[in-house]
Amino acid sequence: MRATTIHAPYDMRVEEVPDPVIQQPTDAVLRVLRACICGSDLWAYRGEAARQKGQRIGHEFLGIVEETGSDVRGFKAGDLVVAPFMWSDGVCDYCTEGLTTSCEHGGFWGAVGHDGGQGEAVRVPHADGTLVQLPADAASDDHLLTALLTLSDVMGTGHHAVLGAGVREGSTVAVVGDGAVGLCAVLAAKRLGAERIIALGRHQVRTDIALRFGATDVVAGRGDEAVEAVRALTKGQGAHCVVEAVGTEQSMSTAVNITRDGGAIGFVGVPHGSGTGLDLGVMFDRNIALRGGVAPVRTYIPELLPDVLDGTIDPSPVFDLTVGLDEVPDGYKAMDARTALKVLVAF
Repeated sequence: MRATTIHAPYDMRVEEVPDPVIQQPTDAVLRVLRACICGSDLWAYRGEAARQKGQRIGHEFLGIVEETGSDVRGFKAGDLVVAPFMWSDGVCDYCTEGLTTSCEHGGFWGAVGHDGGQGEAVRVPHADGTLVQLPADAASDDHLLTALLTLSDVMGTGHHAVLGAGVREGSTVAVVGDGAVGLCAVLAAKRLGAERIIALGRHQVRTDIALRFGATDVVAGRGDEAVEAVRALTKGQGAHCVVEAVGTEQSMSTAVNITRDGGAIGFVGVPHGSGTGLDLGVMFDRNIALRGGVAPVRTYIPELLPDVLDGTIDPSPVFDLTVGLDEVPDGYKAMDARTALKVLVAF
């Protein structure tokens, strides 16, 4: 089969690799229908996250089950399924508590020795604990498939962020970051009944999507300018609920400085850079809570799935460029150059 591999910074290739096969009785083999490129993939692309030469990549995908191991009970060949961005056994203490990303037997797609999502097929460890079945007729609906793909990561991660920020009916929310996760956080905040949603971003194409998703205000500044603008919109106090969806020192500092005393920050931006942007003394004095981390999206898919299926939420606009598998390297270039927000890979 063909799959995307990374060989060096800015050197992505689509190559022939061995077909996946059942290795454990709990495995399934899945033929990919849709995959995508994540903003976090760019850290490997730019050489800021270590990868071995020829390592697979990609962690967001959905597709059709082709084969199952002898111990798989929940799926059969022909089932349409979505995979969260980490596999999990579904039965360990962490999984039963809902923290599937800490699964004792879990792992991340594209890890050394494992298939990545940006390929024609994937071996899925612990299929019963990992995969979520989708309606069979969704396979013939291109738009719905695209919306469902967001459940593998960005929609669930946006949901995790707003839960961490304590969003509830009537909340005032500020979202730092206009990438796909930040935009999905806007949509997730609207879904939970937020009354006011302030989107921070400088790219009009992206902030237009934020407005479409439910943002009531847009702040285009950065740093002190952004802080002043958000405070001007909130009677000088800041927002009770703040999402940090970037992961830089500046973005976290902005998040802290736009949070109202007694408020909370939900952080899901993958941390990178030299510092955290956190001043614990300030957070202590102002009673600011910090919650978040790697989103256990497998736990959230059953809750979010019905709303995607019935159109209550439609995250599909976060995809603004579609490529075939052979064009994936061009998709990385487009996202790196910020000429694309999020790239869909259609098979």
